[in-house]
Amino acid sequence: MTELNKENAIKDKVTSKFSFMNEKVLVKRERRVYADVELSNFRQVFDYIVKDLEFCRICMITGFDEGENFGFMYHLTDDKGMIFDLKTYAPKTNPVIKTITDTFPGGVLYERELVDMFGVKVDGLPEGERYPLPDGWPEGQYPLRKDWNRDMLKD
Repeated sequence: MTELNKENAIKDKVTSKFSFMNEKVLVKRERRVYADVELSNFRQVFDYIVKDLEFCRICMITGFDEGENFGFMYHLTDDKGMIFDLKTYAPKTNPVIKTITDTFPGGVLYERELVDMFGVKVDGLPEGERYPLPDGWPEGQYPLRKDWNRDMLKD
């Protein structure tokens, strides 16, 4: 038996359920499983991890500017302290992802942050106030994009 038995069991379940996830799920350390998934397959893998593997909490969604794409890491946990980091990507030319607020209503703040900081469109995101940028922040200015420069703000 290996030291990372629980983590590898989760990896095996995901790769058994979704053959396209072979080579995409990694166990790098204790209590942590990582996976990359294409945007087109994101929701089915996400739903499986949440519903069948019982990762019942969303801790955060982290956005990344990776050049031609944006990356989105969904940090999920179960009741035993295991963390599953599920990452997907959207092209900068059409940065559209679907909301997860139907599963995790509290994810609304994380998704609003992606909208404000990266200019991502989140389909299905409920109407509401912007977050975290102030109401007067200029349209089209996304401060976590690598190509953004503070000098782009008008005085």
